[in-house]
Amino acid sequence: MTAFPKWDTWRVIATDVVNGVHHVSHNLLALLGLVAVTAVLFLAGRPDLRHGLEADVLGWLSNRASVRLAEVSGDSSGKVEDILLAMAEPEAIARATASDPADLNRQQADLVNWISRRYSVAQEPISRLVQEAWAVGKVAGVEPTLILAIMAIESGFNPFAQSHVGAQGLMQVMTGIHRDKYEMFGGRRAAFDPVTNLRVGVQVLKECIARAGSLEAGLKYYVGAANLPHDGGYAAKVLAEQAFLRDVVAGRKVPTTVTLPQASPLIEAANTASPSTALIPAAQASASAPAASGAVPVPATVPGVSPTPPAVVEPPAISRHPEQVALAR
Repeated sequence: MTAFPKWDTWRVIATDVVNGVHHVSHNLLALLGLVAVTAVLFLAGRPDLRHGLEADVLGWLSNRASVRLAEVSGDSSGKVEDILLAMAEPEAIARATASDPADLNRQQADLVNWISRRYSVAQEPISRLVQEAWAVGKVAGVEPTLILAIMAIESGFNPFAQSHVGAQGLMQVMTGIHRDKYEMFGGRRAAFDPVTNLRVGVQVLKECIARAGSLEAGLKYYVGAANLPHDGGYAAKVLAEQAFLRDVVAGRKVPTTVTLPQASPLIEAANTASPSTALIPAAQASASAPAASGAVPVPATVPGVSPTPPAVVEPPAISRHPEQVALAR
C-alpha cells in the first residue's frame, strides 16, 4: 500500500475546509437574505410595528446626538462644526414652509415678487402660500387673491401674529373658538403652521360668507363687526388689496407703495357724530327728553350749582373676530 505524500494530505484537508466554509457562508448569506425579506414583508403588513420601530431608532439616534452635544458643550475647544454635527437633522427641511419660486407659473411668480417687495418678506415662503392659496381656493370656491388679501390685511404675512383677543396666525383665526377645526391638524398649536392656518381661515371665511349672504357682509362677519353699523373700513381694505393683486396677476404694473383706502365718509360721519345724540341708548334718550304731554322740562342748569357735563359715551370699538364665536355655536 502506497502512502500519500504528506503535502497531498494537507492539500486535501485545506481544500475540504475551504469548500466547507464556502458552503456554510453561502447558506448563511442566503438565510440572512431570507430573514430580511421576511421581516420586510411582515413589517409592511404591520404599520403599527413599523412606526414603533422607526420611533425607537429615531429615539436612539436622538439620544446619541444629545450625548454627543453634551460632550461637545463640555469641551471649551469644541468647534462649531462639531456642534452642528451633533444637532444635525437632515429632515428639518420638510418642516419649512417654503418652495422654489421657479416652480410657479408666470402669474403666480409675479404675485410672489410683488408681495415680497410690498411686505418685506422672503419669496420662498410666499411661494408656498401662493401655491396653497391656489389649491385651497380651487377646492373651497374662493378666489386665491382674496385669500392672500385677507392674509395681507390681517397679519402682513406674519405667521406668528396674535391679536389682543386671541386671533392667531396668518388669517387671524380665533384659535380658542375654532379648536375643533384644528383638531383635524393635530391640535391648537397647528394655528402657527402657516398652511394649516390658511386652510382653517378659508373655512371660517366660507362660513361667514354663507351666513351673511354676500362677500362684503361676510368680511364684516369675519372681522367681528356683524352687529355694528360699520366694519371700520375692513372690507374696503381687503377688496382694495385684492384688486391690486388681481392687477398684478393680469400683468399690470402696480406700485408696491400703493395705499389702501381709509374709512368711508359715512363711517367717519358716524364716528364723529355727537355722542349725546347718536350713541346714547334709546331708553336713556327717551327718559331725558321732554314728555309729549306738556310736562315741564328740567332746566339744564341750577342757579349756584355748576352744571355737570354730560357723560361721553365712546363709540363701540370693533373687537376683532368676536363674530367667529357665533359661528361655533
